[in-house]
Amino acid sequence: MSPRGPRYGSRTQRQLPNWFLGVTGVGSVVVGTAGALGLGGGPVACVVLALVIFVIGSSGIAIAVEGRRRGINRLATILVCTAFGIAMVPLVSVVYVVIKNGLARFDVQFFTYSLSGVIGAGGGAYHAIVGTVYITLLTAVISVPIGILCSIYLVEYGRGPLARAITFFVDVMTGIPSIVAGLFAFALFELVTQDPGYRSGLAGAVALSVLMIPVVVRSTEEVLRLVPAELREASYALGTRKWKTIVRIVLPTAIGGIVTGVTISIARVTGETAPLLLTAGFSNATNTNLFDGRMANLPEYIYFQFTNPGVPVQAGVDRAWTAALVLIMIVMLLNLLARLVARIFRPKIS
Repeated sequence: MSPRGPRYGSRTQRQLPNWFLGVTGVGSVVVGTAGALGLGGGPVACVVLALVIFVIGSSGIAIAVEGRRRGINRLATILVCTAFGIAMVPLVSVVYVVIKNGLARFDVQFFTYSLSGVIGAGGGAYHAIVGTVYITLLTAVISVPIGILCSIYLVEYGRGPLARAITFFVDVMTGIPSIVAGLFAFALFELVTQDPGYRSGLAGAVALSVLMIPVVVRSTEEVLRLVPAELREASYALGTRKWKTIVRIVLPTAIGGIVTGVTISIARVTGETAPLLLTAGFSNATNTNLFDGRMANLPEYIYFQFTNPGVPVQAGVDRAWTAALVLIMIVMLLNLLARLVARIFRPKIS
């Protein structure tokens, strides 16, 4: 009597075809749309219902056909891809809306003219772009050396109460509201200058540095801790001093992560509005003096163009959208520059 054959087919026979997810997705959209419309729901209800039907239906069919192990694996893959898609929706929506509305004034005049003497339509954001670049560069000059040196101390030297205190205060500073940083810088310069109305790019840079330094410290510290201890020990074994080991071994090895952390920090402070409202002020004219006079910047420019657009209203709104597009482009360029620098200075491994 011959033994009984296998109850199920082979792995190949039980594997769902490549078009399975596509057909299931189309079917889920059709059924979900019909069900949501039948219940009186709108577009959001259609998307949510179709998504639920797709996840439950595709994973259920996969478990029934391919078996429990492969079916659960497919379910996990579907959930991860679905979560990624959901996370991308807000990002894509924001970028699409900003580009769509920002192209209205994306012309040469917007980048070469300020709002000085402009009433109604016309003008540009040259003064705000210049102010943003100046304030951001000064913020980086102040924050990056302090942040990197502080992280080097915490990783390479700090072992006592001082290191624990610095770590604690860095964690506290990371979570402080941006308006508090603005108030701190405002009070500091009022005390120094004895002028409550003092506004300048320097004061704005100091306020932004309070927000940027802890981010640089924390990101650089994590990157330095990833440098293998064997590299340091090999350098010490050759008789190299500790500071030379840090400069020639540790920092070049971690340069990619350090640049990335600095870029993230700059991207965070570039769009801050509240601290600059209290410290840098706003002006319709171009000011390149960081130490005296109100200095415009893109976040404030967007804020004032939306809240006080003038007449006609649409002209101010168009300028605000274009300024938002320029701000996004600046952040993107910073990220591209960081990747380029990290690739150039990454350690050469033979």
